Amino acid sequence: MGEIVQLFEELAERYDAWYDSPIGRVAFPLEVAVLRPLLSGSPKPWIEIGVGSGRFAKELQVDVGVDPAMKPLLLARQRNVVVVQAMGEKLPFRDASFGAVLIVVTLCFVSDPISVLREAKRVLRDNGALVLGMVFADSPWGEFYKRKASEGHPFYKAAHFLSRTELKQMLDFIGFHIVAARSTLRQPPSDFSLHPEPVLDGDLPDAGFVGWKAVPQ
Repeated sequence: MGEIVQLFEELAERYDAWYDSPIGRVAFPLEVAVLRPLLSGSPKPWIEIGVGSGRFAKELQVDVGVDPAMKPLLLARQRNVVVVQAMGEKLPFRDASFGAVLIVVTLCFVSDPISVLREAKRVLRDNGALVLGMVFADSPWGEFYKRKASEGHPFYKAAHFLSRTELKQMLDFIGFHIVAARSTLRQPPSDFSLHPEPVLDGDLPDAGFVGWKAVPQ
């Protein structure tokens, strides 16, 4: 985990710049549109685990963001996100502190995703929701990113993308029940061009970005 934290410390600006790239300017609003309805209705306050530079937290009005890397947190703070430097595996909050826990892509960068999900459940209220934004290993975009990893891309090389089956088993094991899903990025993956497309309800196998809403059982 230390190596991944160091990676994001060293390349925080590069990671954040993706959102302003030609691909990011199209993909990010679609991803936000996937997640917003899944968060809607959950009691405040909300927390994002792996907040990074705070792009999602700002757009989705998440109250608190945690991340182990300080340089991304400084960028998030500039976006008026309340930030705490902490590991997702050991959150410095009391039980049942939050009405929603948001985790976007972060699970592919942690060494122990089950521990992160267990902590998410611990700090979540009984009437709250866990919202996950995922690029699944078995999606076209997941395969695309794995090819880029093999070519030496620093972020994708550090990622371990989960399959739907793996994540579902983890959620079942911890005691979460999936109640809703939304999907986007069904167009072929590309580094150079992307066009707006509909966001659809349901978990679609060909989607590059999928949101799951899960509640404690």
